Amino acid sequence: MSVHTMETLALFDSAPYQNAFSARVIAVSEHGVALEHTLFYPTGGGQPGDTGHLTLADGTRVDVIGTVRDPVLRSIIWHQVEHCPEQLTAGVQVDAGLDWERRYQHMKMHTCLHLLCSIIDAPVTGCSISADKGRLDFDLPEMTLDKDSITRDLNALIQQAHAVKTLSMPATEYSTLLQITRTQAVAPPVIQGSVRVIEIAGIDIQPCGGTHVINTEEIGRVFCEKIEKKSKHNRRVILRFE
Repeated sequence: MSVHTMETLALFDSAPYQNAFSARVIAVSEHGVALEHTLFYPTGGGQPGDTGHLTLADGTRVDVIGTVRDPVLRSIIWHQVEHCPEQLTAGVQVDAGLDWERRYQHMKMHTCLHLLCSIIDAPVTGCSISADKGRLDFDLPEMTLDKDSITRDLNALIQQAHAVKTLSMPATEYSTLLQITRTQAVAPPVIQGSVRVIEIAGIDIQPCGGTHVINTEEIGRVFCEKIEKKSKHNRRVILRFE
């Protein structure tokens, strides 16, 4: 199979809570291992790539230390491995599993950052997510933010148990999508003619390719750890799980 005709089907979009699967290897290279389909989320949108493992038919376990999209052929997802055994080649079948606890923390924090967007009326200039914290940078020339108020308002929204829905909008509505996009630096990704949109009903709606929980109540309690002035027009808000 030519690398130009390869494609990895992204299962994480439709099954964010599934953490194990079987798949055929379609390529092995210096970038890692590409599978015909995967639940591993590739680094993007401030969310880290998933980690986990692949298991071959003979029981050999290969640790996945990161997941990325091909820098040129974006339809290919590479599972980065520290060591690739010689029997791991194109055509073999593997069982795969995510480091689920880490991924689930990413899902909760990613949804929480969407809630943060809803209570701070300013464009987003940066984002970062990890298993224990997350942060957003806002284009705010004045220091008008308060840690206690953010903590109170976020936890109120979380406890109200709002449903989180995944929608799809056609790329022909791109001008509308740009109007609701809070992140300045990154345009909404178009995949097969449509853009994935995350809606927290009545609270926030954003184009987003990341993985999310299906109800805000799953996030649990959080607190605003710090508000930093990064530049004249940049305020960084850092959140942590309690």
